[in-house]
Amino acid sequence: MTARFARHSALPAWLFALALATLALMPDAAKAADPALVPGVDYAEIPGGTRLGPDDGKVEVVEVFGYWCHHCADFAPMLENWKHERRNDVRVTYLPLPRGQDDALAAAFFASRKLDSLSRTHDATFRAIHGERLLPRNPTVDEIATFYASLGVDAARLKAAMASSEVQERLPEAREFAIGSGVEGTPTLIVNGRYRVIGRSLEDVLRIADALVARERAAAR
Repeated sequence: MTARFARHSALPAWLFALALATLALMPDAAKAADPALVPGVDYAEIPGGTRLGPDDGKVEVVEVFGYWCHHCADFAPMLENWKHERRNDVRVTYLPLPRGQDDALAAAFFASRKLDSLSRTHDATFRAIHGERLLPRNPTVDEIATFYASLGVDAARLKAAMASSEVQERLPEAREFAIGSGVEGTPTLIVNGRYRVIGRSLEDVLRIADALVARERAAAR
């Protein structure tokens, strides 16, 4: 590779040798720096895209997920670690993708958030479906309520919240946001309502998200 580059280089031989020596002394992190993001490969711009939440001065990263999705279950701990390692100007928001108005798992997410119990139920729901097999991928309201009760959530309050108009209104809104953002599968990250991360692996998704967050942070200065 070096010889091929040298044949096409307009640099004098001594200057080219100096450049190679300088490259050899560079830190490994600098050599491994991510290349520029490629539109259509790493991310897609969302025409007319809007943020899910209010503009509070933070870079918004929305994860569109499904509890029934095993890739989302694998991604959950990775995203949680990534979230805690980011600066305070980044806000990660979870958004379930309802499969319909009767999607009990999506309703359970919004109901648990309403009851301020997501810290107990979110990761536990993934484990119950994909690890411990305590819930099916398409559980009933009663099955979810029974399981959430084992986590210390009042079953009656949960079921009432799932049936409430507030929660039921969130379902079409969540689906509308996902469709409007061009989401084709889960998990998908949306950065500031402007970019949909594509990526080739879960690790790659986080790398691209980091770069897009940095881009949005710089644009806000």
